[in-house]
Amino acid sequence: MKERNKQKEQKNQKEQTLPGRSMLKYLSQKISVKEMLIDIVVDLIAGCLIAAGVYNFAAAQGFPMVGFNGVALILYQLFRFPIGLTVLILNIPATLLCFKQMGRRFFIKSLKSIAITSVIIDTVAPLFPVYQGDKLLAAVCCAAVSGIGYALIYMRESSTGGTDFLMMAIRKKIPHVSLGNIVLVLDALVVVAGTAFVYKDIDSLIYGTMIAVIIAIVVDKLLYRTSSGKVTLIVTDKGQEMCDAISVTTDRGSTILNGIGSYTGDNKDVVFCACNNKQMYGIRKLAKKVDPDCFFVIMESNEVVGEGFKNN
Repeated sequence: MKERNKQKEQKNQKEQTLPGRSMLKYLSQKISVKEMLIDIVVDLIAGCLIAAGVYNFAAAQGFPMVGFNGVALILYQLFRFPIGLTVLILNIPATLLCFKQMGRRFFIKSLKSIAITSVIIDTVAPLFPVYQGDKLLAAVCCAAVSGIGYALIYMRESSTGGTDFLMMAIRKKIPHVSLGNIVLVLDALVVVAGTAFVYKDIDSLIYGTMIAVIIAIVVDKLLYRTSSGKVTLIVTDKGQEMCDAISVTTDRGSTILNGIGSYTGDNKDVVFCACNNKQMYGIRKLAKKVDPDCFFVIMESNEVVGEGFKNN
């Protein structure tokens, strides 16, 4: 018995060290009641925003959209099929196709988000007035409210299905193709199909493309912009002086890395510092004062996590 328990323990320790094992364990975790309730509240809010974008703006103005919502809009304009129900039906084969790749946690969360959003599109959105004003303003509003809704769902580690699931299936079959290219092709096919079979004018193609771009920008900004900033690498002979000056003037910490100049072979200090956009302007001016011969690179940072920034 002791020998069996020892072997079991060794097996568990070995499994925990396997690459990706911790992530798979996280994806299969059970969802607590509290987390589920918060998810439902967020899904209701996000569902209302997505529904407004799809039904009250896009469907009313005749805009093509990307993803399964775009396919559902095509069928709605041609045959008056309910948009939410169509999205739900389209997601069934996509879900079955990608079930093994999702993990229990993501699968449950996504099913919940898909169901809530689909129901809201068909039951809640029609209760509100549709927008019949300027088409350009309608397209911007459609993209903005939809983008906010998608971002809220993504923040809860969930998905609305659609091309997100198809992307997983395609990536499994052709892993050498980048995710960006897969998304681009899928979205382009839906927008072009909507323009060709339903709307039949170049303006619709332009509006559909614009909506897709704005949604992507809104989602990206909401997911990362609140904790984004700048990162700089300063190559200098006065590493400690540089760090001290940065700490005094901006109240930011920094890290000294050891480097070697490839041309001279001399030892160099590389000061690494993350800060917000305003502080970087001061650091840039400060660096030249401390060491006029320093070389520095300033880069955009999508997200900074740690002390002084986002906690997790």
